[in-house]
Parts: sequence; C-alpha cells; structure tokens
Amino acid sequence: MKKLVGFLFNPIIRLFLAISSIVFILFVFARGTFAQNANIDESIASIRKGELVVKANPGDKVSIEQLSHEFWFGCCIGSQIFEGKLPENDIIQYKKLFLKNFNSAVTENAMKWMKMEPQKGQINYSTVDAILQWTKENHIPIRGHNIFWGIPQFVQSWVKDLDDNELKQELQKRAITITSRYKGQFAEYDLNNEMVHGNYYEGRLGPEITKLMAQWARSGDPDANFYLNDYDILTGNKLAEYMAQIRMFIKQGIPIAGIGVQGHSHSETFDRQQLKNALDSLAVFNLPVRITEFNMPGQKSKYYAKKGLRLSSEQEELKAKELVDFYSICFAHPSVEGILMWGFWEACNWIPASSLYKRDWTPTPAAKAYQNLIFNKWWTKTSGIIGDDEIFSTKAFYGKYKVTVNGVSKEVDLTKKTGKTLIDFY
Repeated sequence: MKKLVGFLFNPIIRLFLAISSIVFILFVFARGTFAQNANIDESIASIRKGELVVKANPGDKVSIEQLSHEFWFGCCIGSQIFEGKLPENDIIQYKKLFLKNFNSAVTENAMKWMKMEPQKGQINYSTVDAILQWTKENHIPIRGHNIFWGIPQFVQSWVKDLDDNELKQELQKRAITITSRYKGQFAEYDLNNEMVHGNYYEGRLGPEITKLMAQWARSGDPDANFYLNDYDILTGNKLAEYMAQIRMFIKQGIPIAGIGVQGHSHSETFDRQQLKNALDSLAVFNLPVRITEFNMPGQKSKYYAKKGLRLSSEQEELKAKELVDFYSICFAHPSVEGILMWGFWEACNWIPASSLYKRDWTPTPAAKAYQNLIFNKWWTKTSGIIGDDEIFSTKAFYGKYKVTVNGVSKEVDLTKKTGKTLIDFY
C-alpha cells in the first residue's frame, strides 16, 4: 500500500498522468469536433446540392462554372451610401465590395416609418427609391425592412398623439402606400418588427391589428410576402414566446410567408447547440427561415456598447472562426434560406468591430474566411468529358451556372425546387 501511495505521489508520475489526461481530453474533443464538422459537411452536400446533366457528343469537353448561389448570402444596405453623406471614393468602394461579397440585400434604416416620415405628411421616398434602383440594376433581390415597428421608442411622437381612429387610418394609409408604390420590387417585407418585445399598435388597437396590417398591405400588392422578424430567438431566450406568437398568427389566418430571426443576440461567441435547437424548433412550421441580421461579435458583446473598441489580431482570428461556424450550421439546416449581415464596413455598421472591412477598406480575417467559405468551399467549378452515353453529370450547389461545351456557352439555373437541370447541346 505504501508503495502504491508513493508511486501516485511521485512528482514525475503525477506530471505524466496530468499530461496524459490533457492529451486524452483534447483527443476526445478533436474527434468530436471532427465528427460534428463531418456531419455538417454531409448535411450541406445533401441539402444544398442538385445535379447538373450535360448532354452532348461523346468526347466533347465540358466546363461548368458557378455564377451565383440560390441561397441568400446578403447584407443590409446603409442609407448613407445613397444619401450622398460619404466621400465618393467610399461610396464607389462600398458598392463594389457589396457586389463582390453578397447576392441579396435588405434596407437597414431607409424604409423604417420613423425615418421615412418623422413628421406627419413629410415623407422621404428618395433613399428607398435609390436603393431599389441600384439593386434592380445589379439583379439583387431585396427585403423591405420594415413596414411597421411597434417598439414604443421607435414610434414617432405624432403617431402616438393620434386618437385610435386616426391611428388606424394612418396605419392603413402607410401599409397601402408602401406596398402599392413598391409593388413587385421587394422580395419580402418585415410586416411589423420585433413584436415579441413590444407592440404599441396592438396595445392601442387590440390583437387583430396584425391581421389588418397584412390585409391593408395586400390590398396595395396582392403578391406581397410578409415575414416576422425578432431577436433573442436563436439564443433560446425568446424562442418559446416567438413560437407561441407564430401559432397564434397562423390561427388568426395571417399570411406569413417566412420567419426572420436576427443573428446578433450573442456575445463574442455563440452556443452552437442552441442555434441548431432553435432552427429545429422553428422548422415545425414548414416556413422558410432567414437569418436577417447577423453580426459577430454581437449585441451582447462589449463591442456593442463601446463602439470605439477594436479587436486584437487574435480576436480577429476568433471572429473569423465564429463566423464560419455560425454560417456552416445555418447552411446545413434545411429550413434556412438565407443569412444577411447587418453591416460589413466599419464606417457603416452599428457594431463596427463585427465588420468584414476596416475603415480604410482593409479586409479582416473574417472577410477572407467568409469569401473562402462562400466562393470556394461552397462553390462549384468543374470540367470533364462527355461520356459514350452522351452525358456528363455532376453534383453542384444550387444557383446560376455557365456551362460551356466546345466553346459554346449557356447560362442555366439549378434550383432546390427541381433538384436537377438538363442542358442539351445537341
């Protein structure tokens, strides 16, 4: 017994056992991480890829080049870019890098009622009009954020001063005016923003107001798509309330086209399992899910309150890893149809530290990690030879493609809805 005790308390033996334990723990963690990443990659391949089939003469050379993703990898558009409030060089660079990095967009502030009509009857359409003109020219689908926002501090004083009948009339006027003016130009709208956290209009006019908002907006554009949009959902903190609200709206017959969940309620990191759990929970509604407002670090980090704080080199590398993990989990989930950042340039981002580009347009590690993910790892570019069966087939990410056979090119779409596209070169 004494020999055993002496053996265990020998400093060298104790050090060896400690190192062995650490190595074992790291091995188990690494194996678990590897398995998790492998599962994510398998899910992505299964969910996000279809089949491109090229038909041509045996022996013909084929090249396939992806041009864009069907999945929305987007970002909000800052109003100041289209209001002439920045140097021309910055505006040019912003637009150039937006088109380089993103295939979809959302209005950040320009469409919010408090911004468009701070004083009754004094409505500014010019910024939204300019944004829509630019996105149309560049074939970028865009979300309208938002028609209403019922958080009390974001409701204009003049709106609060109305009596109930006048308030109802102004809500109807706003809904019809927006959707009729922009008919067919927005892919979707956030109907009434963040209703889990506050709904001034419901407090004044009762629980049927959301349905009325949808009806009024549909009278301006019968094809308008309405999304819900809220925060602290992916953290799990408000998930149960959000799901209860969605069930209630569906029961009321409100036409909900999709579910928006903001992706900036975390700190410098996020809970991987909780993110997946939240997405799995929302999937029961069989509605498309968009991650509508993503920042890393997020709103619960110190960088939100202290805008001037900058990340160290090590923290920038961590930010890049966190971004890749967040995007990968979302891209691997079948209900998610898009992720939109809430700012990508330090001078035009409500959490500057979360940007892909510094104020002087220097790319951060997160920019490089993002681009590698979207345009390399999740990108299809291949070539081959038509076989004796007159067919060349390949798995490819859903999106738009340029297919070339012996110098002749065709552009085609491979969509998740069809799962397969045949390109005939005969």
